[in-house]
Amino acid sequence: MNRPLKRACIYPKDIQLITGRSNRQSSRLLNDIRKSLNKPKKSLVSIQEFCEYTGLKFEQVEPYIIG
Repeated sequence: MNRPLKRACIYPKDIQLITGRSNRQSSRLLNDIRKSLNKPKKSLVSIQEFCEYTGLKFEQVEPYIIG
């Protein structure tokens, strides 16, 4: 049974589960997303922004989101 999503941002651990990349590569991907969106260095990246940047659909990403 699907439970409602409890958060709106994505973290390196989530990206590791989705892509199979290492923690460092996942952090770099988040930094690349921030740069492309002209966000400050420590700002959060939403799941929607991650999906748009990577070309993945939300339905593909949702099962891997922790918590």
